[in-house]
Amino acid sequence: MEPDVAAPFSADSNTPEPKQTFATDGIAPMDRPSAITRAFMGIVAWAEGLNLKYAKLGNPPVYDNATFPWAKEIEKAAPAIRAELDRILLRKNELPTFQDISTDVKTISTDNGWKTFFLLGFGVKSEQNIKACPETWKAMQKIPGLTTVMFSIFEPGKHLPPHRGPYNGVLRLHLGMIVPENTGDNLAIRVKDQICHWEEGKVLIFDDAYEHEAWNHTDKTRVVLFVDFVKPLKFPARLVNWLLMNMAIFTPFIREGLDNHKEWEKKFYAEAEALRNRPN
Repeated sequence: MEPDVAAPFSADSNTPEPKQTFATDGIAPMDRPSAITRAFMGIVAWAEGLNLKYAKLGNPPVYDNATFPWAKEIEKAAPAIRAELDRILLRKNELPTFQDISTDVKTISTDNGWKTFFLLGFGVKSEQNIKACPETWKAMQKIPGLTTVMFSIFEPGKHLPPHRGPYNGVLRLHLGMIVPENTGDNLAIRVKDQICHWEEGKVLIFDDAYEHEAWNHTDKTRVVLFVDFVKPLKFPARLVNWLLMNMAIFTPFIREGLDNHKEWEKKFYAEAEALRNRPN
């Protein structure tokens, strides 16, 4: 099932309220039985309607990069970011899969084809990963409302099925880092009804609350810098969104993800220290 097209909102027109589909056929959410979580998700559903109605820039599935003037600055930083990525990839086999960190991702990915390296997750910094990528982190400070920053690594053959993001109060940016040569649509992302292709050093900005899927049907690894940032909103949606983003850190699925990342990080850097201290 495809989501309805979201029409830009105008407060002084008869434009119908835009819509997004708040579920993905064939993918059930993971069971979160606690009363607190159920209440929070009820508030989220209400807030998503506000976010659509009061979006400053409308609700297109894919944005024109010119809408965000800082996007050019992110692209200028691509070579420095790529140099830091290359160092991280020397230990690619030790990087976690996305579902190792966020278990809810198991609804769409259960193999080892999607690896990650987080600098920022749900507003919480990984200080050691940031230390390993100072130029990347410096460039990210140009993005207002930054909530998540990570390298997203798709191994050959990886295909994420159609799904939607958990909340439409953020937008997503991909900066192409390693994009194998390909023909046709064997390496692409579909956002609603638009097929988009990554380019090295180029930004792609989209709304992951629309149904989307991504695939790498090449024989080489694809890497993008994956960033979420707060969607530009008018009052009162802006205030509600701020409150939700600050409350989310207390929900079980985010706490669980942060705990999982801390455990991985501890092991990853302990092994690095052991290698440095090993006698020649």
